[in-house]
Amino acid sequence: MSTLTPTETGRPIADRSELVAWIAQGARPADELCIGAEMEALVVDTATGAAADFSRIETLLQQLETNGPWRGQRENGHLVGLAGERSSITLEPGGQIELSGALCRDVHCSHRDYLRYLAQIAQRGRDLGLTFLGLGTQPFSRREEISWLPKDRYAIMASNMLKTGRYGQDMMKRSAGLQVNLDFTDEADCMAKLRLGQQLTPLLYALFANSPLLDGQPTGYLSTRGLIWGDTDPARCGLIPTLFAPDARFSTYVDYALQVPMYFIIRGGRYIDLTGEHYPFARFLAEGYAGHQALPGDWSLHQSTLFTEVRLRPQIEIRSADSLPGPLTLSVSALLKGLLYDSDARLEMSRLLADQDLLETYKLAPRLGLRTPCGTTTLQQIAIEALALARDGLRRQRRPGCITNETDYLNGLDDIAQSGVTLAERLLRDWHGSHTDKLATLYAHAALPA
Repeated sequence: MSTLTPTETGRPIADRSELVAWIAQGARPADELCIGAEMEALVVDTATGAAADFSRIETLLQQLETNGPWRGQRENGHLVGLAGERSSITLEPGGQIELSGALCRDVHCSHRDYLRYLAQIAQRGRDLGLTFLGLGTQPFSRREEISWLPKDRYAIMASNMLKTGRYGQDMMKRSAGLQVNLDFTDEADCMAKLRLGQQLTPLLYALFANSPLLDGQPTGYLSTRGLIWGDTDPARCGLIPTLFAPDARFSTYVDYALQVPMYFIIRGGRYIDLTGEHYPFARFLAEGYAGHQALPGDWSLHQSTLFTEVRLRPQIEIRSADSLPGPLTLSVSALLKGLLYDSDARLEMSRLLADQDLLETYKLAPRLGLRTPCGTTTLQQIAIEALALARDGLRRQRRPGCITNETDYLNGLDDIAQSGVTLAERLLRDWHGSHTDKLATLYAHAALPA
């Protein structure tokens, strides 16, 4: 007998207006805005730097489940994730480990959540011979050398990725990033944040560039992760130009998502593969599939397969930063909170980016980093000004009784912006010598916790 998942419950979706309402229900009052952080890390064998086998990562999860406040999530007889009271630990297709932190009122809360998580995985990782890296791409292991996480959805996605771009499977198995989730108060506020989030994409790739390696060699890119995402699947990655229209609304995002081909639905606890024919959600909503009608859970599942730089689930999720060393991990959240949750900072940042050729800057930033031209200046100068604006924005958001200022999380970015030398360039500067020498350099640069 099959067990129905939450994805399979509820009445069928009547029409497009229900999808618009799904986004609208994510709005919060201005004095209740929260922020969330999703922090991925690579898991490697300490002795070799190669991607760790899934069996060893599963052992890590088993120990956390046994000794920590976590409930195991299993699929196909394997432990593939852990759920906590306010946060969760999940695995990406190549075994990358991710903390999806609690929704927090400030960055301090996210930071405490992150430190607790690091403390839980650090000693167990050492005992298992595992090292966790705040780095955007696997430094040594080739794609074919990395085992797949035993989840049915990844099997469907992996096959389809070979048809849509050069690097889809590399995205799944060899990349790691940081995502920040942000709230909105109403439709206008949401559209303004989505527009600025997209405008900021090149800056985020440049300022947080931390993936210059693949297959043990420099790639010519400072954010190789950005290169990979740029050639994964044009239908579901990149920017959404229609969101820049002056009359863009929730329905604009819904219309984009409706046209993206579906990967699958879940029925009877099993994935049904829809990649064999072109099946955008709009068609599924209108026609159904093999007797199945579109359910609210199908729409939510579909949203999880859209990989644009900014997306709505229904929180705003900004997804352009590489995974970073521990001390800088929460700098992405602080920067975005300072710029997007303060109206003055948001308006000024939008003005600074108004004359950039976004598509060109977006294309160049993963390769050139802060040297990327941006309008009449460079992303380095934009970064310096963005940090100043974010600090002002965070100070104005400071909550009564909060002793420590959230601006502290930006401190590690000043040297990067002022010098124009990214983390990726620092790593490349020391990338020489024997494999043992390179491992030492890698771990000094990116091992978690720092």
